Amino acid sequence: MASLPLSSPVARKQSADASRRLAAVLPQWLTEGDDDGNGPAARRKRYRTIFVSDSHLGTVGSSAEMLLDFLKKHECETLYLVGDIVDGWALRKGWYWPQAHSDVVRAILKMAKHGTRVIYVPGNHDEHFRDYVGLEFGGIELLDHDIHVTADGRRLLVIHGDQFDNVVLYHKWLAFLGDSAYTLLLKSNRWVNRVRCLFGYPYWSLAAHMKKRVKNAVSFISRFEEVVAHAAAERGVEGVVCGHIHSAEIRQFGDITYYNDGDWVESCTALVEAADGTLSIIDWAQHTAAEAMQAVRGPARLVAVPA
Repeated sequence: MASLPLSSPVARKQSADASRRLAAVLPQWLTEGDDDGNGPAARRKRYRTIFVSDSHLGTVGSSAEMLLDFLKKHECETLYLVGDIVDGWALRKGWYWPQAHSDVVRAILKMAKHGTRVIYVPGNHDEHFRDYVGLEFGGIELLDHDIHVTADGRRLLVIHGDQFDNVVLYHKWLAFLGDSAYTLLLKSNRWVNRVRCLFGYPYWSLAAHMKKRVKNAVSFISRFEEVVAHAAAERGVEGVVCGHIHSAEIRQFGDITYYNDGDWVESCTALVEAADGTLSIIDWAQHTAAEAMQAVRGPARLVAVPA
C-alpha cells in the first residue's frame, strides 16, 4: 500500500493519534517540560552538538546526578540521545526511579523547550521507543538513526550500535544474563565509590577498570569498532557516532572516523562538536574531580622570587 504524504490531513491525524498514544503510556512528568521560567545560565559552555548515550536511567548504576550536572553546565544547538537513556530491561524487573532520574528527563525537555533540537535514537535497553520512531513528543524527535552533518561538512551516521552486536541480535537470552551480572557489578561499584567519597577520593569505575583488564572484553570492543566503521563505509558517510559498549573512543579506520560517546554509568563521558566541526570527548568525571582538587588547593598564589 502506498504511504500517505506527510502533509495530507489523514497522515497528520494518524501522526497526532500515535503521539497521543505514546503520551498515554508515559508518566505525565515525562511529557511536560520544566517550566520554571529561568533562562540559560550565563556560564554555560556552548557547543554546536552534544552526543550522550547509555545513561541507563532506572538503574542503581546510573550516574544521573553527574549527567544532570553536565547538562546544566552546557548548551548546544542539537542534542543527540544515542540510545539506552532509559533502561526498560531494568524497569521491567523492578521499579527504581529516584528524583535525580526525573531531573535528568526534565533537564532534557527544558533544553528542547528553549530551542535545542533534541534527537532520540533508541538503543536495545530502550527498544520500546522504536515503536514510535518518526514521531515527536515534548519537542524530542524519535529516529531509528540519523545522518548528522558537521560544521565542516562531514556526514556522520548516528546509531546506537546494538545492531552490530551479535549477542544482542542472535543470543538475547545471553545478553539478559550478562546484563544481570553487569548490574551486580554496578551495585558493587556504587558502594566502592561511597567509601572513596568518605576518604575524599574522586569517582572511579570498577566496571570500566575490570573491562580494560579482561582480554575478551577488550577483543570484543575492538571487533565492534571495526564492524561499525565498516557499516558506516558501506553507507557512504565519513564517520559514525554510536554508544552501546560503554567505551568512549575516537579512532580512524581507513577513511572512516569512529566516534563512541561512552556512557553515564562507568565513565561519564560525552562527545561534543565545536563551532568549527571539531569533535572531542569530555570526561565529566575527570573534570569534576579536577575541579574538586582545585577547590581543595584554593586559588593559585603568586610567590615573589628574590632578585
